Amino acid sequence: MKAPATVFACQSCDAQSPKWTGQCLQCGHWGTMSAESAPTKKASVSFGAAGAAAAAAAKPAKIAAFDGLASERKRRIPTGIAEADRVFGGGVVPGSITLLGGEPGIGKSTLSIMLAARLAATGKKTLYVSGEESASQVKMRADRLGLGQKNLFFLSETDVAVLSSTILSEKPAFAVIDSIQTLHCDDVPAEAGAVGQVRAAAARLVSLAKSSGVPLLLIGHVTKDGNVAGPKTLEHLVDTVLSFEGERDHPLRMLRSLKNRFGSTDESGIFEMNDAGLSEIKNPSAYLLDARLESVPGSAISCVMEGSRPVLVEIQALVQKTSFGFPSRKSSGVDQSRVDMLLAVLSRRAGLDFGQYDVFVNVVGGIKVKEPAADLAIALALASAFKHVPLPSRLAAWGELGLGGEIRPVTAHDRRLSEAAALGMTTAVAGFPRSSGTKKPIAGIRAVDARTIKDAIAAMSPLTASVPVGAIRKIA
Repeated sequence: MKAPATVFACQSCDAQSPKWTGQCLQCGHWGTMSAESAPTKKASVSFGAAGAAAAAAAKPAKIAAFDGLASERKRRIPTGIAEADRVFGGGVVPGSITLLGGEPGIGKSTLSIMLAARLAATGKKTLYVSGEESASQVKMRADRLGLGQKNLFFLSETDVAVLSSTILSEKPAFAVIDSIQTLHCDDVPAEAGAVGQVRAAAARLVSLAKSSGVPLLLIGHVTKDGNVAGPKTLEHLVDTVLSFEGERDHPLRMLRSLKNRFGSTDESGIFEMNDAGLSEIKNPSAYLLDARLESVPGSAISCVMEGSRPVLVEIQALVQKTSFGFPSRKSSGVDQSRVDMLLAVLSRRAGLDFGQYDVFVNVVGGIKVKEPAADLAIALALASAFKHVPLPSRLAAWGELGLGGEIRPVTAHDRRLSEAAALGMTTAVAGFPRSSGTKKPIAGIRAVDARTIKDAIAAMSPLTASVPVGAIRKIA
């Protein structure tokens, strides 16, 4: 039977099918199958006799012992933006290729042109390549942001061959490509943005960056699931994968590293989106607690680690008698399943019955908390809202909560205590390490070691009293 001239490839996982299906049979995504030209020659995937003969005819390669290899450390190029350098690991590595993803309108292009302009301001030649916007549109954005444009050049090109030739000819110190989904290779039989085109374009750009030493920053679109559009192999090809996150209704933006071959993936950069573009937030704790109201039931302060940097965040909880038969549970900035688990622990281990109450949890400022160290603060905020008793305004709490009600220690206690003391906190409730505790006391703050959630609530003495929802009592 003659092979079909067209195959249908999944835009999410690159699985192929001879006919169209509404759902990909491999990854389960709906509406991701698109038509592509079938390859003219199918490569054999089995070793077999032919593979054995080819291996016997090939000349063996020379291997090297690790203890005789020299370690190469390339000098990084500082971008001029401290928050971005923190995520990169100190600057951009020559010859590296970085993939920057984020939702539409979140500020990817703004951040990219700021990086290019800051590098250009240091005397380095930088190139901004756009396949989506014209030169006048990019120029308008640079003028609005007040960026210096000396040594900053623009190229409107989507052909990978022409783009590669230009970069090899001009030898810029840094190049931004906006975006990878607009590029195409003439020898790949698919439209721009298709899985095959994205994979081929990325592979050739990786080879270009390694051979020329020019660091490249690729901007990638994301799907409705929040993943970078295109095959997953795209993230495996590049050296660094960055995610630019934030809520459209909040000015806070977070630059996180999902993969970094040259540095840590724990660091994050914090920015504020305003009329002048993206501004670095030097003190995120003070920024997030700026408009906090004190003596409000359901408000608690926690200290979470954003990489190596401690950040104080306000966690708010609201508990209200339900008006319907089934209570509502909603959260913003924290995983809903985590909140459900904490409600169950509070109900079983602390005697707080939330069965007939609506529960709402919010992390102020649009920041998303993923660290389990915020469990204790969330639990105290829920207890405070349930009793309608405010927590002490200068109290910070952190610790992971187990199903048995125990408070498990978390890392970096000394840095969390120092950050809490610097922001005016006078008491810290946490599950401190049982073996050694903190290395040294922190001036100005009292550390309260709580073993269980019941102990932590008992430390807030008015919370242990039976106070109906609606009554207000203030902790002295």
